[in-house]
Amino acid sequence: MKNILTSVIIFLTVSLYGQKTIDFPSKDGLMMTADLYEAKESGRFIILFHQAGWSRGEYVEIAPKLNKLGYNCFAVDQRSGGSVNDITNKTNTVAKTEGKQTEFKDAYQDVESAIAYVKKTYKPKKIIIWGSSYSSSLVLKYAGDHPDVVNGVLSFSPGEYFGEKNYITSSAANIKIPVFITSAQNEKKSWSGIYNAINAEKKQFFLPETKGNHGSRALWERFSDNESYWKAVKGFLKTI
Repeated sequence: MKNILTSVIIFLTVSLYGQKTIDFPSKDGLMMTADLYEAKESGRFIILFHQAGWSRGEYVEIAPKLNKLGYNCFAVDQRSGGSVNDITNKTNTVAKTEGKQTEFKDAYQDVESAIAYVKKTYKPKKIIIWGSSYSSSLVLKYAGDHPDVVNGVLSFSPGEYFGEKNYITSSAANIKIPVFITSAQNEKKSWSGIYNAINAEKKQFFLPETKGNHGSRALWERFSDNESYWKAVKGFLKTI
């Protein structure tokens, strides 16, 4: 009976999430971990980066929903992080073991490396990058520093979190691709300057009528206003 129950649990885990765990190197040789959620016969990828103190586990509920919209998802553990939803950040664990720095800025190379890995390995027709909290700022920086590499960017609760004036804003001014920014209701001041600096033809933001939530967790079903965020996200994705 115990073996039967174990088999059922394993089957449910695979059928509910279906992700494959991938290891690949960052620019400095640090081995990174990501979960690949595949959408059948799709050449479109969304690369998902988590918020501070968390892991790729931020997207266990979100990625399957994006699969249903026709996007492969690549949920990344950056070196600056911890754990969430019972999933430990493996990249952070290895970085600490190897004595590497794990501040927010140190994770920028992980963003660059994950995008390069997906581009080289899967040769997608379209790449969209998506960040949460500190990583939502880093994806905006990437989109400005590398204006012709990806096709769109979604940023959940960005801000100048890096102890350096205009660290994100100066890069964001060079963004050419479609941009979507959202956050909790009271966080707009944190990113309004960044948003105003973006000169892309297609840019939009969304603020809920409710208090809302910080980062990508705004899309979690446990929050009663998640559907308003999802409606905005789906509307934006249709424009890319």
